[in-house]
Amino acid sequence: MKFFGALLLSTLAVAALGQGDLPGPEFSARDLQRIASLSPLGPVPGDETNRFALDPRAALLGQRLFFEPGLSANGKTACATCHDPEQSFGDGLPRAVALAEGPRRTPSLWNLAYARWYFYDGRADSLWAQALQPMENEIEMGSDRLAILRAVQSRPLLRSEFEALRGALPELSDSERFPEHARPRPDAPGSAEAVAWLAMAPEDREAVNRAFADLGKMLAAYERLLVSRDSAFDRFAEGLREDDAEKKAALSVDAQRGLKLFLGKGRCRLCHNGPNFSDGEFHGLGLAPPGGGMPTDAGRYNGLPALLADPFNARGAYSDAPAGVRARILKGLRRSTSNWGEFKTPSLREVSRRGPFMHAGQFATLEVVLEFYSTLEGAAALHQHQEQILAPRNFSAGERADLLAFLESLEGAPLPATLLKAP
Repeated sequence: MKFFGALLLSTLAVAALGQGDLPGPEFSARDLQRIASLSPLGPVPGDETNRFALDPRAALLGQRLFFEPGLSANGKTACATCHDPEQSFGDGLPRAVALAEGPRRTPSLWNLAYARWYFYDGRADSLWAQALQPMENEIEMGSDRLAILRAVQSRPLLRSEFEALRGALPELSDSERFPEHARPRPDAPGSAEAVAWLAMAPEDREAVNRAFADLGKMLAAYERLLVSRDSAFDRFAEGLREDDAEKKAALSVDAQRGLKLFLGKGRCRLCHNGPNFSDGEFHGLGLAPPGGGMPTDAGRYNGLPALLADPFNARGAYSDAPAGVRARILKGLRRSTSNWGEFKTPSLREVSRRGPFMHAGQFATLEVVLEFYSTLEGAAALHQHQEQILAPRNFSAGERADLLAFLESLEGAPLPATLLKAP
């Protein structure tokens, strides 16, 4: 009876413990190797396609441009409108809303300097090429490269800093050579903008394109500074390396259990790997669109041809390394039916601050995301090559809480306040 009495008391004591009071996990040698592969986040890599990437003067001008609404068609929409620093460089909406509502969620700008593809469908291969597209997108900023360059030229500070970096702008005051509005429109070759663009002399189109590309490169120089590091998880990983008890205590016991699940049962690391917690590639989850039904967004399948056709890609005439590493990668890309419905794996750094989640904001909270991976309820099989590693993980409520605690531990140190507003 004494034995059963002691057992009962022990059982009641464990039941009385809160989830955070349970003992921490033991990490195997393999676990420790995997943890070491996730931290620290290394130095920001260079970008051979952008000669301004490391220039602090370009970054300062890029910051001015980022917060400048005058580059948009309505004079009210800046990059920062949708990529709001107070919203973790997103907008907190299920789908982007600028001049109109878009089909996908606004992606956060955290740690994009570490990426190799941009947009959910990977239709750009550099941060500067990505920065150009929203400015001419009719539902985002809705402008055109002639109007954008005129806006820069008409603002003395922007013009002086821009020309100090890259040389004089084209002589845009000559309206016979440079129409008020013009840009290429492969999607609408009969539009007024496209007709005006083709009526320009080839050398004038070239001058405008080079200036427009440089504008994107300066925006990218600023966005490369938006880096999340020094999270609680990073301090824990450092503590493991140094056998420092104080640093290891930076990660709560709940988050440590979540980390163990992340490495093991959850198999999360198979796609969210490396110090940026992303493989940088594309995967299909078969998520229904926001209104329900079968997936309709082709994702990477349409992104690949758009990337290869983009004159601002890494091997194009406006790249500063058209024969470099990024350019050579493009030569090996092949479109496949298996790309249909694939979207880029996001970094998990700062993930807890940037909902809603998934490419079209299908899930309001991280709790709902974890429930989806637990059950895969509602996921459609897109094709015979559906993700082979995607299977229900069957997380308990306690395991989902632990995984959430781990994801919250990936919040980094605050950026300098000077980077979060117009200079």
